[in-house]
Amino acid sequence: MNDSQSSGNSVSRPNVSFPALRHPGFRAYFFASALAMMADSIEHVISYWVMFQKFQSQSLAGFAVVSHWLPFLFFSVYAGALADRFDPRRIIQLGMVCFIIASAGWGYFFATGTLEMWHAMVLLVIHGFAGVLWSPASQLFVQYVVEPHILPSAVRLNATARWLGLLFGPAIGSGLMLAVGPTAGIFVNIVFYLPLLVWLWKAPYGPSVRGESRRATRAVRGFAEIWATMRAIAGNRTIVSMTLLAGGASLFVGNAYQAQMPEFAQHLGHGDAGAAYGTLLAADAAGALVAGIALESRSLLRPHPRTAFVLAMLWCCAIAGFATARVYPLAVALLFVAGFLQLAFAAMAQTLVQLHAPPDIRGRVIGLYSMSSLGLRTFSGVTVGVVGSLIGVHWSLALSALALLALTAGLLAFATRMAG
Repeated sequence: MNDSQSSGNSVSRPNVSFPALRHPGFRAYFFASALAMMADSIEHVISYWVMFQKFQSQSLAGFAVVSHWLPFLFFSVYAGALADRFDPRRIIQLGMVCFIIASAGWGYFFATGTLEMWHAMVLLVIHGFAGVLWSPASQLFVQYVVEPHILPSAVRLNATARWLGLLFGPAIGSGLMLAVGPTAGIFVNIVFYLPLLVWLWKAPYGPSVRGESRRATRAVRGFAEIWATMRAIAGNRTIVSMTLLAGGASLFVGNAYQAQMPEFAQHLGHGDAGAAYGTLLAADAAGALVAGIALESRSLLRPHPRTAFVLAMLWCCAIAGFATARVYPLAVALLFVAGFLQLAFAAMAQTLVQLHAPPDIRGRVIGLYSMSSLGLRTFSGVTVGVVGSLIGVHWSLALSALALLALTAGLLAFATRMAG
């Protein structure tokens, strides 16, 4: 049986709406995770605003982006190996503790008025490592909560929770600053991490609950895990192609265009650039949110590598269309479509990787996928931002999307030829 057949059989069950949310354990995990993701976004809103007001430093703003994504590039596989070796519940909790330390640290320095640039850099690094501890372990943990036939639903809903955080986090963060100020707001933000931290303490899911022995799992070997994991999955065309697809999307486009939104809004000439900027960002997030709801409500788009490639290619077209759009309503509509397609293909690629990963190294494989899908976003600022300073952001984003389209078409042809 080939990869595609096994994937199709593993998820072939009757269509129901939101199947993963019908599972009480996943439902609790989903809402607690959504709160934590929202808190992550709120912390960015408050801390970035205070840093800008105090330091007015473009270098520090750039460091904030690098410190957020670079840990995923270097340590995702290592974090996945930890989740393989130890209870993923505890790894997620460690990530939540790091998030809380970061928020509490910001609050302390805000309250005492002693924030210095090196303090901010240390807290940004702690926040970045919190994310890399959380990401692979959270994806691995889902497989201990739900049955294989609803795993695609669970992965897609996890991605939807992330977009919920991105959609509501900025609004709530801004509201907290207006209502109680940045100092009290950042302390209030700690509360949003607590439900996931507390629920995981006694959650009846995980390897120890299933009676799985962790002694058989090999020791964590640091950076050597990256090469060992690559060799282990080299013969699995589904994992390799989906990891390359996610890495290409992050390297060429990623989310770098979001940092260029103020310039896009200004060039579109639709009234106040600030309001236009907010609408463009909201359109992207809203499209992803609608995708999560629409696809789950109908149980559409069963995981298949070819479908993921086609969705990614359509995403490239939507991004290129947005980059070249000169009419504001069209740009908003294309961003909405792009958000929809991005969630659809990214969640599908991640699902396929999790379904096909060997059980004994599943955390490492998920970590490798996270390294590709999130870590390579570190360099998307070069393909879109730096090149944009030379030829303009419209052309840089359009050419990046077209380059990714060509790469995706090549990967699709390669995967099809291998399947044949």
